[in-house]
Formats: sequence, structure tokens, C-alpha cells
Amino acid sequence: MRKRKVTYPAPKTGNRPAPPAGAGPEPRYDRPTVATIDLTAGAGRPGLSIGSRVRITGSGLYSDEVAVIERFATGVIPSAYVRTESGKSRQVRTIDLEPLGPAAAPPATTPPAE
Repeated sequence: MRKRKVTYPAPKTGNRPAPPAGAGPEPRYDRPTVATIDLTAGAGRPGLSIGSRVRITGSGLYSDEVAVIERFATGVIPSAYVRTESGKSRQVRTIDLEPLGPAAAPPATTPPAE
């Protein structure tokens, strides 16, 4: 007995109607779970040194907290170990550190003139 020739139905994508004129491409949809890559992070941030006061920017743990740089870590993306004012420490990319001015010293009190 001979095998029968197999016939397949036409693909459903083959007979789509043409898009309306002037509609343009569909808007790009970014999934919320996809990570974004900061290509400028490899350059680091100049002007940071050990003992500098910084603010942690960006998102994540200890965001917007003031910290002090304890040491730098070398790697593809420059980072620093910082200690926050609450005593917690963590490693942060230097691109996510914003330098702050020196701590404001209390005003010097002068004895009243007599």
C-alpha cells in the first residue's frame, strides 16, 4: 500500500490584510521586568575620594541616603564601599554617588562684647 501525500493547510499569517496607510510602526513596549543597562557606568564619576561624603542616587537599597566612602573596588564598572549615616555598609557603583559638600561645621560662638 502506498503512503498518501500529506497536505498542510495554508498558513494563517499568509493572508493578513495590509496595515492602514499612515498608521506607522507600532509603539515600542518595554516590559517592566527587563533591566536597563547604563552604558555610561563604566566611566565612573570623577572627583570622589576616600572619606568623601556622598548621596546614594538611583533606585535600590539606601536610595537618597548620605554616606561616606570607605574604599574603592576595582572592576569593569567602578564601585565604592560606603557606610551610611545609619551605620549600614554596601557596595555602590560610583555613577550612583553624588558628591556632597563638606559637613557643615557648627557656627563658632564668640563671647559677647562687654
